[in-house]
Amino acid sequence: MRADIAPGGIFPDYELPDQESVPRRLSEIQGDDPLILTLARGHYCPKEHQQHLELAANYPKINVSYTKIATISTDTHHTSQEFRNSVGAQWPFLEDPGRIVQKDLDIQEYTDPELVIHSIYNGYWFWGRPSFADLWRDLREVTREIRPDWDLATPGLREAWDSGDLSAFHGWGKRAAAKAET
Repeated sequence: MRADIAPGGIFPDYELPDQESVPRRLSEIQGDDPLILTLARGHYCPKEHQQHLELAANYPKINVSYTKIATISTDTHHTSQEFRNSVGAQWPFLEDPGRIVQKDLDIQEYTDPELVIHSIYNGYWFWGRPSFADLWRDLREVTREIRPDWDLATPGLREAWDSGDLSAFHGWGKRAAAKAET
């Protein structure tokens, strides 16, 4: 990702068509409120569906806390509408099938056997069971520990990707090795 896209930086004010084909600027959607902006890979991704279902489930709280949401999706118009409707979103889905934002921000997508115990929960008592928030926090830490590509700004990762060394990228190292064998 571009170096200027970091906490404290200024995000570009993209203008893209929304689910009704109306051109919308991010600044117009945000107004004077905080904005949750998701850059969605598309309707086909089950991870996107889960994230958007959770945002939709919490939308009443987000809305009353004077916070806006916008999604920029790489889907075409009708697919974007279907994605928005399928998750029950009440916020704008901006359409970017040409991946203008992805290219402008220089976003490269890196897609995804050891069994190691990281946490133990006492499930005998109800309150000993992990909440979803507990699991989320624990899994964030576990994933940060086990994935060398957790922070794509880590020095050397971009250079490794560009040189074809995919060993540090989850799922890609095995694909590269299998491709080399064929």
